[in-house]
Amino acid sequence: MGYKSDIEIAQETKMNHIRDIAAAAGIDEKYLEQYGNYKAKVDYNMLTEKADAPDGKLILVTAISPTPAGEGKTTTTVGLADGLKKIGKNVVVALREPSLGPVFGVKGGAAGGGYAQVVPMEDINLHFTGDMHAIGAANNLLAAMLDNHIYQGNALNIDPRRITWKRCVDMNDRQLRFVTDGLGGRVNGVPREDGYDITVASEIMAVLCLARDLDDLKERLGNIVVGYTYKEEPVTARQLHAEGAMTALLKDALKPNLVQTLEHTPAFVHGGPFANIAHGCNSIMATRMALKLGDYVVTEAGFGADLGAEKFLDIKCRMANLHPAAVVVVATVRALKHHGGVAKADLNNENLEALEKGLPNLLQHVENITTVYKLPVVVAINRFPTDSEAELKLIEDKCKELGVNVALSEVWGKGGDGGIELAKEVVRLCEQPNDFSFCYDTEASIEEKLHAIVTKIYHGDGVELTPAARKQMAKLNELGFGNLPICMAKTQYSFSDNAALLGAPRGFKVQVRNLKVSAGAGFIVALTGEIMTMPGLPKVPAAEKIDVDSTGKITGLF
Repeated sequence: MGYKSDIEIAQETKMNHIRDIAAAAGIDEKYLEQYGNYKAKVDYNMLTEKADAPDGKLILVTAISPTPAGEGKTTTTVGLADGLKKIGKNVVVALREPSLGPVFGVKGGAAGGGYAQVVPMEDINLHFTGDMHAIGAANNLLAAMLDNHIYQGNALNIDPRRITWKRCVDMNDRQLRFVTDGLGGRVNGVPREDGYDITVASEIMAVLCLARDLDDLKERLGNIVVGYTYKEEPVTARQLHAEGAMTALLKDALKPNLVQTLEHTPAFVHGGPFANIAHGCNSIMATRMALKLGDYVVTEAGFGADLGAEKFLDIKCRMANLHPAAVVVVATVRALKHHGGVAKADLNNENLEALEKGLPNLLQHVENITTVYKLPVVVAINRFPTDSEAELKLIEDKCKELGVNVALSEVWGKGGDGGIELAKEVVRLCEQPNDFSFCYDTEASIEEKLHAIVTKIYHGDGVELTPAARKQMAKLNELGFGNLPICMAKTQYSFSDNAALLGAPRGFKVQVRNLKVSAGAGFIVALTGEIMTMPGLPKVPAAEKIDVDSTGKITGLF
């Protein structure tokens, strides 16, 4: 039988009016700002009214180190929420917004898949409510004001060679990674080398997602360091008097977006920082709103647990004072066989030997959550028709040895019904008390924090700082940034900084080649390996298959 595409399933679903979704979630209509019939923003003033309401239980969905075989983290997140609703729980889901770059590139969207999706999927994956554009506009306003300041006489004595702020565009466009601008004579600006990031890699995206309210957003925007003077002193957006106008551009983008799953579970989809450059979680505003509305809140963090979950727990939970109740680690038999050395073309064949070889990747992620963060875990196996009973049993047996249960997730094909087993285990885990703790103390030195992440989470031998990174570390300490949390910019494909080292490698060191402060977001970014802040399109971009018919119906979008 032929499977329907994600977009066909989504387009066949009869959505409820967004007013009905809001009412079911307990959102007063006075806080609802509708964008058509099926999406809305929720005014953040609702949080003030509900400040004393108890918080629901927070469930984090994370995964093994990602592979080309795909793990289905968003699909599992949506399906688990629908599964919890099926067993009678009051549940809200909170996800990140997709970036146009991956949508038109190779990765695809971020609205789930099969019968576990958020809708309207085309809107969510394309312009949605305009948040990405607002973030890009605020980013580029700051860039324009910075270059204009230099052109108009440079009262702040900014060194054009030490500008750290880039322009951005929400598209995979490798041509823009390195540009020279300000050419064409004196009236056209000051010539300098420059570059573009993709919008989701902008610090403004991280700032928006970590802001507690509008005042905090403005404060953080003002703290952004855009470059350094000839005397090597930092220059901030506040010194350029840019934070008020940037906040004006972002005041609506800060409001969480409300949509629904295919089974009409309320869903916030808001914010989307890259998980290997920034902290990879949806906004604090949306998470806090969901916690005030639902008894259970299901959220996700990008890529594997060594990136998304580590940053969710060590950065987001620390800043927002969140206490997770349980963690779901998503894996597939196919992906684990890939970690065991099987080529993508052979992943459908039973191979217990390769599976056993790949299993340490899953087990290390699980053990990190239970021993470092002291949180209860369930492993969700996102089931494929090609998985054999023997393969599934092997995973279950190995997880049992760690005292962790495995639940089969069949939400892609069955929606919420396929998530009931997982939902029941999550509810059981949420009732257990936990001693949630962080991987490191922010008062530790920058090097000690880096060492803690590399040894405790990646299980490497330690961290190596290049001479340039050591110099930057000394400067960050001198400027008073030494007590900020660390945001590791690292490949998502391996625990190490080498994408080719699959499974659970040992005997490696992680080299940090660059340390830079994201003073607005409130963390230090440690760059390792070859991390790109502007992806490129593949040989055959997904954009080539996307089309619209004469009625306005989109096709080819997954």
